[in-house]
Amino acid sequence: MTMKLSNQFEKQRQAFLNAVTNGAPQEEQAKLYNDMIESMTNEMMAQARDAAREEVSALNPYDAKLTAEAREFFNDIEKVAPKGVEKLFPQETIDRIFEDMVKARPLLQHIGLKNAGIRLKFLKSTQTGQALWGKINGAIQGQLKQEFNEEESIQNKLTAFVVIPKDSEKFGPAWLQAFVSAQITEAFAAALEAAFLNGDGDDKPIGLSRTLTGTASGGKTTYAEKTAETTKLTFADSATVVKELTKVYKHHSVKADGETPVAVEGNLVMVVNPADAWDVKKQYTSLNAQGVYITAMPYNLILVESVAQTSGKVTTFVKGRYDAFVGGGIEFGRFTETYALEDLNLYTAKQFAYGKAHDEKTAAVWTLQLPQA
Repeated sequence: MTMKLSNQFEKQRQAFLNAVTNGAPQEEQAKLYNDMIESMTNEMMAQARDAAREEVSALNPYDAKLTAEAREFFNDIEKVAPKGVEKLFPQETIDRIFEDMVKARPLLQHIGLKNAGIRLKFLKSTQTGQALWGKINGAIQGQLKQEFNEEESIQNKLTAFVVIPKDSEKFGPAWLQAFVSAQITEAFAAALEAAFLNGDGDDKPIGLSRTLTGTASGGKTTYAEKTAETTKLTFADSATVVKELTKVYKHHSVKADGETPVAVEGNLVMVVNPADAWDVKKQYTSLNAQGVYITAMPYNLILVESVAQTSGKVTTFVKGRYDAFVGGGIEFGRFTETYALEDLNLYTAKQFAYGKAHDEKTAAVWTLQLPQA
């Protein structure tokens, strides 16, 4: 069962995201978040009532598709455990949330976000050495070494609030799964995208736009924003685009050691704010001989829009050179505080995340200097 949200909800969500991005007062952010959740709830409740009227069997087809574990979980969701006790979401539901989250946010897909399941650690490895040609009876010429670093902890906790109608038992476990999953997907996707791009490392991932040299203060270590590269990106004309992007690609074509080459063609992603996206696209959109407008960039550059990207700048990175993980399952527990809407119960969904670039050459920040129309 798929929940479809209206354009009105999209506008309210965008207003909330803009407030977060622009550092609006906490009270304003809280109000916009509340409006967004209330809009989502009203729309989903309306859809649920329509769906309930159409159901004629005790176990509808959507419920039948759930695993026994998922059906039991969502059937019992209102049978509250003692305070402080949290339950892990069924793995099937976590997998679906992860898939929907990555599908809805292209940046998460290109970053290579991985789901570590219930694990909270992963191994990082680097390969050195090379294979060499030689005579069939000659000595072994080359040696490949796989070096494993210490386990990295997935320890940045991400918490989302989930509202559930107090009369949710009327709608069945399948509807409840879709209802809860939609809220978690939206909240987690927005937070992860912002953190993987701009996170300062303070209880959150170290974003692509941040340096890897931290500053310790007051018991916390944070990571400053990268200084924009000296080359300005104008996309002024076809010849200029080639020159500018050549510099971008050359910047990323070697690791931070200045020696190890990196394959960048077809693997370079440019993150652009939606407000700037069309100004960038129009610079390389043209009419071909067949009378069809085509959009093409040199070197197979991948252009991705993100509201988390600072307007007037772009962030570039190489696919496969940023570690992004979510893990630990999704803990789901009752929130004990009173929520403003009396007909709703408030829950928290928690998951852990990790994000860090391989080295300083993984990502870079560039200033846009687009020609005026």
